[in-house]
Amino acid sequence: MSHSFTKIWIHSVFSTKDRMNLIIADIEKDLYAHIKEEIKLKFECNVRAINGMPDHVHILFLLNPNHSIKDILQNIKGESSHWVNHDNLTKGKFSWQTGYSAFSVSESKVNDVEKYINNQKEHHKKMTFQEEYDLFMKKYGSNIVNR
Repeated sequence: MSHSFTKIWIHSVFSTKDRMNLIIADIEKDLYAHIKEEIKLKFECNVRAINGMPDHVHILFLLNPNHSIKDILQNIKGESSHWVNHDNLTKGKFSWQTGYSAFSVSESKVNDVEKYINNQKEHHKKMTFQEEYDLFMKKYGSNIVNR
């Protein structure tokens, strides 16, 4: 094969520090737009969906094979925290929790995951973030508990 081709969709989830409700309605859209633009410009990744709740965010993006998931998410989390704090967009200090989750998504499930992410507000009327996270860990075969 003379050319390389990859198409790996990533569904990433990460929370605010101590799962505090830091993503307030006033900054939510701007924060998501900022993260989306940073992923696109710095890492040349197409972001298909980004949405969340006051204590966490979901992102569905197409991984650029020139960058690791770890590097993308560490950079995005650090840069977006700095942006929020530098522009005084919240009353207190804004920061993300250290860890993250990242799951591969098959092409046949991309639309389903996009809908799931776009419907976070409805989804979380029925389930807490902890319940959601525990289900992800069970589904993907991890015994890691994130409390």
